[in-house]
Amino acid sequence: MGVEELDGAGFDRLSKSGAAVVDVWAPWCGPCRMVSPIVERLSERYNGKVSFGKLNSDDHGEKAGQLGIMSIPTLLFYKEGKLVDRIVGAYPEEVIDEHIRKLL
Repeated sequence: MGVEELDGAGFDRLSKSGAAVVDVWAPWCGPCRMVSPIVERLSERYNGKVSFGKLNSDDHGEKAGQLGIMSIPTLLFYKEGKLVDRIVGAYPEEVIDEHIRKLL
């Protein structure tokens, strides 16, 4: 399935699915480019168990504002439609994976 590019409506749908991770990013953000391939790999590892999406904060600034995004990259972790965890900044794959495992 991979990582879905999200708009506002796509975000609302994805975040209400069982377990979901949303990567809030922007193309000019160096740390975002470091996190992106990690999120891609994890989406393959958790295919069918966790949904993954990317929200471009430049293109969807209003939605990013509604989510309280102050810095990017920000990873948002949802379970049953509720925000249960958040990571701000670039972290290694093992750290992100640990947060995803808490969703399951």
